[in-house]
Amino acid sequence: MSIASAALLLFIILDPLGNVPVVLSLLRPLTPKRQRMVLIRELVIALAVLLLFLWFGKYALELMHLRQESVSIAGGIVLFLIGIRMIFPPPEGLMGELPGGEPFIVPVAIPMIAGPSGMAAVMLMGSNDPARLGDWSLALLIAWGATAVILLSATMLYKVLGGRVLTAIERLMGMLLVAISVQMFLDGISAYLGLGATP
Repeated sequence: MSIASAALLLFIILDPLGNVPVVLSLLRPLTPKRQRMVLIRELVIALAVLLLFLWFGKYALELMHLRQESVSIAGGIVLFLIGIRMIFPPPEGLMGELPGGEPFIVPVAIPMIAGPSGMAAVMLMGSNDPARLGDWSLALLIAWGATAVILLSATMLYKVLGGRVLTAIERLMGMLLVAISVQMFLDGISAYLGLGATP
């Protein structure tokens, strides 16, 4: 996997366009200046969590005696469920019911930006090819940077594109995520059965 394809995969998983309406509704009670500060704080926390899983996820797997194939299969299942929820969102939204007040770590940093699927994806990248941790870190920074730009421009994007276009984009990304998750699942099964990597 190239840096560009890894960055694209992580960008789809982070789903910033799908998070725009939720972020707007969560931050609405705050002043514009406070909104920006809270969002920057949450983005930094999310990046720290994802980097932690990328760099140290391999050791967590070894500690728990989990095989890489298990993470690939589990990651595929989690991505599939997130993708399905993106295509067919429940009435309470993608992440379920959200607590009131100013968000702190939950639900913006975790699980909206650094969700289970993102953690599983970076952990899988780091454990499958630890020699390329620098490449995966760069890919993560690119995806995170694009996510940050979109979320910090949430108000403008919502005005320009509107709710319907953002919903359509989110569902398209959900379709891509479902396809990626199936491939991830099949790769894990193939590796477990010793059939070699799928093309």
